[in-house]
Amino acid sequence: MSPLEIVAAALGVIAVWLTVKQNIWCWPIGLVMVLMYSWIFFDIKLYSDMLLQVVYAALQLYGWWQWTRGGGEHNGREVSRLSSTGLVGSLMIGALGSAALGYVMATHTDAAAPWLDAALTAFSLVAQVWMAQKRLECWALWIIVDLIFVGLFISKGLYLTAALYALFTLLAVQGWRSWRRAPEPAYA
Repeated sequence: MSPLEIVAAALGVIAVWLTVKQNIWCWPIGLVMVLMYSWIFFDIKLYSDMLLQVVYAALQLYGWWQWTRGGGEHNGREVSRLSSTGLVGSLMIGALGSAALGYVMATHTDAAAPWLDAALTAFSLVAQVWMAQKRLECWALWIIVDLIFVGLFISKGLYLTAALYALFTLLAVQGWRSWRRAPEPAYA
């Protein structure tokens, strides 16, 4: 456990807690955290996770914009639900992304867990886009992904990060409950 991992984990807890509270500061704090984790994952050869953190950096900026200027009136987004078409389409994109990234990582790198890491990466991206758009379903997907991440990180000896993702799971449950209580979510 490095000092970098300790700081990144602390920032991660703060960022997710602020997201649950729908506080705009979740995005800049999250940006710093994902940049730190990109280095951590590079160092232990979880390349899909490293790439995920780089993409998260861009999605942090996207989410920040969506929460402040997105939506029909350009005054920020409200919590909404995905249509069944949007849900299935997004999950299909996650599955295709998993297969494509898994193949690349398995055949062209020395990645430690190419297929699992790729699947977690692809579906994390789906969850992150949903979160940026304030889709209630982001929390259910985060719960599943975070639980699997816990096992992966334990297997790689990243015990603090595994604990962080266990805490993320609990925060995702809290997020689901909190966002469900927001004014009746519309389907979009």
